[in-house]
Amino acid sequence: MDRPIREIYSGWKRIYDSVGREPPGGSLALSDTDEFTLADSYTLADDLTFERSNPDSVWRCFAMARENARQMRNSISADMWTSLNLAYLRIQDLGIQDIWRAPESFYVETLSEINTFTGVAAFTMYRDDGWHFLQLGRSMERSQLLTSLLLAQMVAEATSGERVEDDWATLLRAYHATETYNRKHSVEVIADQVLDLLVSDSMLPRSLRRSIDQMTAELRGLKPGPDPASNAAVRRAEIRLNNLVNPDSPTQGNRGALLRRVNERCRELHQLLAASHFDYHLEKQSAG
Repeated sequence: MDRPIREIYSGWKRIYDSVGREPPGGSLALSDTDEFTLADSYTLADDLTFERSNPDSVWRCFAMARENARQMRNSISADMWTSLNLAYLRIQDLGIQDIWRAPESFYVETLSEINTFTGVAAFTMYRDDGWHFLQLGRSMERSQLLTSLLLAQMVAEATSGERVEDDWATLLRAYHATETYNRKHSVEVIADQVLDLLVSDSMLPRSLRRSIDQMTAELRGLKPGPDPASNAAVRRAEIRLNNLVNPDSPTQGNRGALLRRVNERCRELHQLLAASHFDYHLEKQSAG
């Protein structure tokens, strides 16, 4: 085993805390034995990758994406459907036992398929509201995932009373920010500097601020919904969200509170968008 047991434990705990899911068995316990850690990793990887009842598992996300795409075939390109369908069919009947000899290869291939779908969508999808909603969803999910991961890391540190450089280094790697961090700061990983980079840097492709900037751009490309009051509510929510990470917002202070507010504002915006562009039509049909 190449990685320290504590690092493996912290990584699993951060993932489960960020998605708000209780791991199999009810809790994670740090063990001193490699054998226990290997068995635990097998169970946790299965739960997060192939568990059909887990709404956040890789398998379930592909299945839901495929079903959504099937229902929206008239709004996506044939190449998008083919790309997504092939990715789903590859994992449809797999279980953790099928990939455990070389799990890294499976996850690398899965990531490649996701990137392929993103590229196919960018090259083939008509730039109407369907495109804007697809990009909105990506930016919103990215914002919520990043804030959840950062909050999980901060809570773990507050609980343990220690900061571990490797934990923050893995976040930099996950967001393709290591080289940028080294250029802006140094090879020494300092938590506050990592937070500032991942939250506030508008030039970093997956930073929180850039994701919210992208949300704003896509919102302004959308056609207004049929109800002016709902449209105004969406606009107000967008402004509130943007103000949290704009250049004039404080970068110091209670970062945890800031990240929680961003997460709440993202959920609020999602609900208001659903009300203004989708629920309105359903309510009208029901009334008719």
